[in-house]
Amino acid sequence: MSVRGTSRLMAPLKRRLRVLFTRGVVRLIEPATLMQSVQVEGLAGELMSGVEHFEAYGLTAHPHPGAEALLAALGGDRSHTVAVTVADRRYRLTNLAPGEVALYDDKGNVVHLMRDKVKVTAVDHLEATAPTTLITSEVTIDGNLKVKGDITDRYATTGTTLEHVRSTYDSHTHDENDGGSTSTPNQSM
Repeated sequence: MSVRGTSRLMAPLKRRLRVLFTRGVVRLIEPATLMQSVQVEGLAGELMSGVEHFEAYGLTAHPHPGAEALLAALGGDRSHTVAVTVADRRYRLTNLAPGEVALYDDKGNVVHLMRDKVKVTAVDHLEATAPTTLITSEVTIDGNLKVKGDITDRYATTGTTLEHVRSTYDSHTHDENDGGSTSTPNQSM
């Protein structure tokens, strides 16, 4: 077969390979579908709708319009393009140390897995829900502590609740020198 014949046979394959991967800009997001879909502006203003956005298991995000997508045309067919990943350099954290990982958003909320600690930064509100136990050697709170339930001290041994301490204080008396008792405190705890 001649070089010209080989080139003619390879031309469709070359065209498909050229369009296999491309970049695009996210214009619209449909987050309610089981596989999130996006509308992406690709090469030369080409607008592609219903592009499936493949996300890693256990992670999902709702990107802002203007985020960038890496697009793959499956089998080199532009009509079956998927977004392999969507990134947004406008909000990406920079200067992480080698091996560090971070989960972040556009407001500044961050879960940062650092080399020596896990740092959680909440811009407005931090809420953690667990049925039982937080295991730590010490807790430092810079600010007020508000507890809806009771506080138990030394729960694993002698344990008593703050409510028990309060009721004991409020009802306690002292023996007087003359053999009588004082009244309960005039101010409750």
